[in-house]
Amino acid sequence: MAARTLGFLIVRRVLGLVGLGPGADAKDVEIAVLRHQLVVLRRQVARPRYTPADRMLLATMARLLPRERWPLFLVTSSTLLRWHRELVRRRWTYPQAGRRGRRSLPEDVVQLVVRLARENCRRGYLRIVGECRKLGVAVSATSVRTILRSHRLGPAPRSGGQSWLAFLRSQAAGTVACDFLTVETIGLTRLYVLFFIELESRRVHLAGITARPAGAWVTQAARNLLIDLGECATRFRFLIRDRDAKFSAAFDTVFAAAGAEVVKIPPQAPRANAYAERWVRTVRAECLDWILVRSERHLRRVLTAYLAHYNAARPHRGNNLEPPVPPVPPAGTRAGPLGHVEPIDVLGGLIHEYRHAA
Repeated sequence: MAARTLGFLIVRRVLGLVGLGPGADAKDVEIAVLRHQLVVLRRQVARPRYTPADRMLLATMARLLPRERWPLFLVTSSTLLRWHRELVRRRWTYPQAGRRGRRSLPEDVVQLVVRLARENCRRGYLRIVGECRKLGVAVSATSVRTILRSHRLGPAPRSGGQSWLAFLRSQAAGTVACDFLTVETIGLTRLYVLFFIELESRRVHLAGITARPAGAWVTQAARNLLIDLGECATRFRFLIRDRDAKFSAAFDTVFAAAGAEVVKIPPQAPRANAYAERWVRTVRAECLDWILVRSERHLRRVLTAYLAHYNAARPHRGNNLEPPVPPVPPAGTRAGPLGHVEPIDVLGGLIHEYRHAA
């Protein structure tokens, strides 16, 4: 191809010199250079990628050239014809002018959903719906998904519920689960966090943090928790725990004295304590994985701030998108305009809460 083009230019030049024809002008040379560069690119790029705009332009230009000139395109003639058929087919799928559709959401609501998604990249559709509901904005999960897709924002991964939890859900009232959460500090000191979670409301209680979780310490931490809860501890009917040796017989006696029956999960079956395991995953994904813990005191301060958000402000999918501790007054749907919404930074801006500005 290169030799043929070069020979053509030489012949045109010679004929122009002897006066038998026009010489090769700058336009002919430019066309020859572009054709040769196109040949070079074809040798280097196995399969070029075309955007929809590129396909539309090439399919339209192909209709303006004779069929015998189509080999100059980088694609085959069948590809050009297919692109043109797709262009014609899409012409009949565009919405007709003046066609009435669904009523769109107000612009301030759309901007709020986009803001929540951008400032909280780990929250899915329903979490955003819950945050909007707290602010008095009625929006569905489908609308949130449509808004995020239109702004090229994807949701956080969502996991479906398991059918084997149906029994625990039916017995959630009066049931509390406990487990340990381990955290490694900057100095590679392993800290153990003892926590309790109420299955019905998803409320989490921090019982204690230590680097040496002996049986006596665990028993005393449980005794202190029941004292702090006071009369509220009488609503516990069942306590779910694993078979860790740190949960001694004295630990079970503390809850038995409070009227709660201790239920041990089967050996090597952490899914039987799914609520506690799920909270461990939540606190790691939303808090601990993003913070370098310096000491036990630092960890206590971090978890205290996170639990205040988790129990009083975070919407829960398993609790009808309500926080474990209902807000006072309860959040309702606002009939008027949305107004100004201001964020509340938790843990230095790692977590955001939202409320109406005063």
